[in-house]
Amino acid sequence: MLLVDVGLLRAKEPASRAAWIGGLTVLGLVGVLALLGQHLAVTGDLYFMDRDRVLVIDRLAIVLRIIIVALALGASLLSIRYPFTKHYGEYFALLLFATVGLNLLVATENLLMFFVALELLSVCLYALTGMHRGVLRSAEGAVKYFMVGALSSAFLLFGLSWIVGSTGATDLPALRDALAGGGNALRLTGLVFVVVGLGFKLAAVPFHTWTPDAYQGAPTPVTAFIATASKVASFVVGAKILLVGFAGMAGSAHWPWRELSSGTFGAARIEPGWVLLLAVLAAASMIWGNLAALTQKNVKRMLAYSSIAHTGYLLLGVMAANQAGLTAVLAYLVAYAVTTLGAFGVVAALTRQLGGDDLEDLDGLARRAPGMALLLLVFVLSLAGIPPLAGFIAKFNLFAVAVRADAQELGLLWLVFVGLAGSAVSLYYYVLILKHALVHAPRRSDPVRVDTLWMVPLVVLAVLVVVIGAWPQPLLELFGALVEGAGLIR
Repeated sequence: MLLVDVGLLRAKEPASRAAWIGGLTVLGLVGVLALLGQHLAVTGDLYFMDRDRVLVIDRLAIVLRIIIVALALGASLLSIRYPFTKHYGEYFALLLFATVGLNLLVATENLLMFFVALELLSVCLYALTGMHRGVLRSAEGAVKYFMVGALSSAFLLFGLSWIVGSTGATDLPALRDALAGGGNALRLTGLVFVVVGLGFKLAAVPFHTWTPDAYQGAPTPVTAFIATASKVASFVVGAKILLVGFAGMAGSAHWPWRELSSGTFGAARIEPGWVLLLAVLAAASMIWGNLAALTQKNVKRMLAYSSIAHTGYLLLGVMAANQAGLTAVLAYLVAYAVTTLGAFGVVAALTRQLGGDDLEDLDGLARRAPGMALLLLVFVLSLAGIPPLAGFIAKFNLFAVAVRADAQELGLLWLVFVGLAGSAVSLYYYVLILKHALVHAPRRSDPVRVDTLWMVPLVVLAVLVVVIGAWPQPLLELFGALVEGAGLIR
C-alpha cells in the first residue's frame, strides 16, 4: 500500500487515492479470508506449533483470525468514503500492520510473543487515532491513548517479568504446570500487575481513563476497528493467560447465595486470585460504564462507555473458568463485534452529512434517511440486549454460564444481578439514541443520501445480527467444539 501510494498515486486526487488504496486493501483482505477458509477446511485440530508455542495454529486460532480479518475488512470499507486524511497509503498500511499484530495475538501461547504482538498493535492504534490531521480532538485522543497504553505496557511487562523470573516458564502450559501448587507472595504480586495491565488493555474500570477520549477523537472507522477487532483479540489474550497460564492461581469470588439468604453471612468462599480481582473489575465496569454513559451527549463517547460496560459482562464469562465460560465469551465477542461495527458504521456514514456525531445531529433521521434509521434501530437494540437480536442471546448465555459455574451455591449470582441492573440502566441511553433518530423533528428537511459502498456492508451486518439472535446454536456449537479441540482448559 505504501509503495503503490508513493510510486503511482501521489499525483491523483485524495478521493481517487482512497478508492484505489482502499480497494487494493479490501481485495488483499478478501484473499486472506479465502486462504484462511481453505486452511480451515483441510486442517485438523492442530496445524502447526513450535517448541516454545510462539506460534500455535489450530482450528480455534484460524477461526479467530478469520473474525479479525473480516472486522479489518469492514473497517477498510468504512474508511474508503470517510474523508479524514490525505495520507491514505500510511493509513491503510497501519491498519494492515495492526491486523498482523492481532493475528499474532490470537495465534500464540508464549508470553514474550504476546507482548511483542500487543506492542505492534498498540503502536499502530496510537498513530491511527491521530490520523484526523488538523482536528485537535484527534491529536488529544492519540496522546491520551499513547499515555494509557504506555502505562499498561509497563504494568504488564513488570508483572510478566516477576512471573517468568520466578517460574522460568514463558509458554502458557509450562506456566500452568509451574503454578499448579498455587502462588507465593512474589507470584501473587506479579499476578496483580498482569491483571492491572490487562485491565488497561480491556478498558475495565478503574483503568478505563481516557479511553472515551480516544474513541471520540479517533476517525470513526478507526474507533470501530479499536472497539471490535482489538477488543476481540485483547479478550482472547486475557482469557488464555488467566485460564491457562494462571489456572492454579484462580482463587474465588463466590458468595453462596443460599447461605446468604438464610442469614449466614460468614460462609463466603473468597480466596485471593485473579477471579477475585476480575470480580471487582467486572462490577465496577458494569456500574460505572452504564452510569457514565447516561450523561453523554456524543454518540461515539456514549458507545465508548457502553463498551466499558460490555467489558464487565465479558469478564463474567472469564470468571466461570471453564470451557463453557470461554465458549460464551467468544460467542459474545462475535455478537458484540458485529453489532458495534454496524453502529459505528452508521455513525461514520452519517457524520459528514449530518454535521457531527452528537445526539442532536441524529434528530429526524427516520424522515431524512429511513433506511439508515432502521439499521441504527437494529444495532442499538442489539447492544441493549433486546430479543430476538444477537446481543440478547449472547448476554443471556453469558449470564447463564456464570450462574452454572457454581450451580449448587450460586456463588456468582451477585455479579449476575449487577449485570442485570446495569443492562436495565443501559436501556435509557440506548433508547435516547433512538428517540433522537426516530421521534425528534429534523432540523433540516433535505434527505440524506448514503453511498452504496456504505449501505451494502451495513445491511450485511444487520442481517448477521438478526440471524445470530434468531439462530445462535451453530455459533455456540462451533466455538464449543473449537475450545474443546484446542484443549486449553483442563
